[in-house]
Amino acid sequence: MARMLEVCVDSVESAVCAARGGAMRLELCDSLVIGGVSPSEDLFRMVREAVDLPIRVLLRPRFGDFLYSDSEFELLRRQVRRFAALGADGVVIGVLTPDGALDEPRMAELIALAGGCGVTLHRAFDLCRDPFEALEAARRLGVDTILTSGQQASCTQGAALLRELVARSGGAPQILIGAGVNARVIAALQPETGAEAFHLSAKRIEDSRMTYRREGVPMGLPGISEYELWRCDEDGVRAARQTLDACLGVRSEGEPL
Repeated sequence: MARMLEVCVDSVESAVCAARGGAMRLELCDSLVIGGVSPSEDLFRMVREAVDLPIRVLLRPRFGDFLYSDSEFELLRRQVRRFAALGADGVVIGVLTPDGALDEPRMAELIALAGGCGVTLHRAFDLCRDPFEALEAARRLGVDTILTSGQQASCTQGAALLRELVARSGGAPQILIGAGVNARVIAALQPETGAEAFHLSAKRIEDSRMTYRREGVPMGLPGISEYELWRCDEDGVRAARQTLDACLGVRSEGEPL
């Protein structure tokens, strides 16, 4: 697989900004503020209409860990089948066992339902007990991409493991570095790890257009303001794309330097 700059978005507005900034692929989710959950079919359709980029769909039935009940797994099965039928370029999935291994039987079932579209193992990988065991399991399953921070809170903290994962994977699956990525981080980590694929949200916080505000009545998790919106920063994506291209000796339009 070649270089990749993937941008995670949860709205049409962010998708358009990411595309204008030079994203090469989108990861589409809902509720990015809590780490992302499965998006609606209508959001997928609207983003597909708004931008001409490959779209991988994050499928996660709820916030929290990746050990799923039978009903949660059935929901995942239905979502994989449905988004593959809708024309998603890939699905972004991850299922773990109670003891922290990749759940290969359940992953294999989801991958079969995806019908040949691309498969990213999301950051469930970062909660696995043994990253190298999980890497080999992903390879056996035919996963083409692993999104990881090197099992740390941020990719800069996980640089040593990321370097080893890139070397061990040999590009199959591709190691997609995420968690805290921006242009500066790409400039530092690309030569340090040898990675050619990076994932970011490039978020900026937009103030709500509400003029009347009733404070102290949270609609969700405490500490998350109802009057702040997360949106993709087009300039942040552009800077990341230019930095990645420069690191790999490629012009932004795709021609060698």
